[in-house]
Amino acid sequence: MSPVPPIGYDEHDVERLVPEPVKESVRSAFARDRARVLHSSALRRLAAKTQVMVAGESDFPRTRLTHTLEVAQIARELGDALGCDPDVVEVAGLAHDLGHPPYGHNGEDALDEVADRIGGFEGNAQSLRVLARLEAKVVDPGTGQSVGLNLSRASLDAACKYPWARKPGLRKFGAYEDDLDVFAWLRAGAPGERTCIEEQVMDWSDDVAYSVHDVEDAVHSGLARLEAFRSPAERAALVEAAFDRFGSPAGTAELEEAFDRLVALEYWPSGFDGSLHDLVALKRFTSYLIGRFCSAAQVATQVAYGPGPHTRYDAELVVPDEVRAEVSVMKAVAVVHVMNRDGAEAEYARQRELIAELVAALVLDGGRSLEPWLRPWYLDAQSDAERLRVIVDQVASLTDVSIVAWHGRHVR
Repeated sequence: MSPVPPIGYDEHDVERLVPEPVKESVRSAFARDRARVLHSSALRRLAAKTQVMVAGESDFPRTRLTHTLEVAQIARELGDALGCDPDVVEVAGLAHDLGHPPYGHNGEDALDEVADRIGGFEGNAQSLRVLARLEAKVVDPGTGQSVGLNLSRASLDAACKYPWARKPGLRKFGAYEDDLDVFAWLRAGAPGERTCIEEQVMDWSDDVAYSVHDVEDAVHSGLARLEAFRSPAERAALVEAAFDRFGSPAGTAELEEAFDRLVALEYWPSGFDGSLHDLVALKRFTSYLIGRFCSAAQVATQVAYGPGPHTRYDAELVVPDEVRAEVSVMKAVAVVHVMNRDGAEAEYARQRELIAELVAALVLDGGRSLEPWLRPWYLDAQSDAERLRVIVDQVASLTDVSIVAWHGRHVR
């Protein structure tokens, strides 16, 4: 007998693409989903993938895995406070970056270019492909085809940040053309292109995590100096970067006011020299900011929709504009001091070149060098486009470390 769906969810939400026997009745369907993502090889690979700084260059900065775990923890607590099932929201946090290739967004751009003629590359669409096709867990006994982790509908939907296929002129999308069948299944009953509240909680938690933690990493690495944030020149640079990259409904004035509020906070550190005292102050700063950004969203949502519980499509996450502006200013620190640092563009160009060269070499190799778990996909492909997609799957699965080794073996 299947466990009763958690409060706020129904049989439609806990359904899986391929029905499975229930091994026990203690765990909910969503708890099983969480365990599957936690034990996946795709999650483990994130340990050696770029967050903002290349993985492995230093011991302190986040990798894509540590960022993912932090997003999942923040999302779980905020979702639980709103009455979402905490496992569904945590699954979304754990799964949201599984499709990211080596070198983060720079690698994403490189693969999008080489895959343009077959529908492009997008990290979120690739995440769906990993969850519902590539990750080894469940095979459909009727077709013999992999259905990936075979997560419940609610968990897959919560991990879908962009619930639409590729559109002209739009960089972000959630599914490739050959994954539209599972995409249609997970979106069954969803209202248009609206995302569920569990996804919105995950998405806000993602913004909160990297806005705060990327600043912590930049300060700890010496790329940004807290003292400089009080200077007019630094303020102007960050406000300009925040407006150019993230926009602002009320223009730059709203961002300037957000900057002033942040620097005036009593827990804004005065400086950083790497001492234990300053490490404590920096950690206090990050903890308080996460609480500030999340509690503002929780309160605003409950004011608008009531105390909850809120699940699926019965509410929207409400984030006050002034809080979004503060997060944008924080995110701009990584843009100015890490992404746009001296020498970064030459490094990014080399990364894109390495990815393009490896894809070309694997195409010429005719699939012979693909890993055993992917080779059957290549041999079963019916067209050059399908074969290229499998090669892109292979390269996207690599880490910042392993892609260098692959390049060394296959590119002459």
